[in-house]
Amino acid sequence: MRKLFKSRKALSPVVAAIILIAVTVAVSIAVAAWMGALTFSFTSTEQVSITNLQFIGASNNIIRVTMRNSGTTPVTINEAWVNNVQQSTTTPILPTTLAANSVAYLNITYGWTAGDNYEVKLVSSKGNTFLRSGIAPA
Repeated sequence: MRKLFKSRKALSPVVAAIILIAVTVAVSIAVAAWMGALTFSFTSTEQVSITNLQFIGASNNIIRVTMRNSGTTPVTINEAWVNNVQQSTTTPILPTTLAANSVAYLNITYGWTAGDNYEVKLVSSKGNTFLRSGIAPA
């Protein structure tokens, strides 16, 4: 009877090492997936630029803003400002969403004067501001 208990051995060192490596790999995959999810949530920033301002209209009353979203997430524009005064838009009506990696136009109703300088500011739903200045053509 004693001989039977003596011949029994625990897991061999090779099997123990394989189990240890498998557990380590599984834990490292879980940590990598978790860190990757954190990285994507922190790096989704709004990247909108105002590429052009056009002063149009027979009665000098429209500023057309060309917006470019070079980011990977859509951006919602909530407000449009000209010279620190909030303005209404005609096309499209705010708020409007600018798709990722796209270009869109925004018409702001504003009576402009030839030769004057105008600063246009767009405010996103996250509170970020995007600025551009332009001089109305003579």
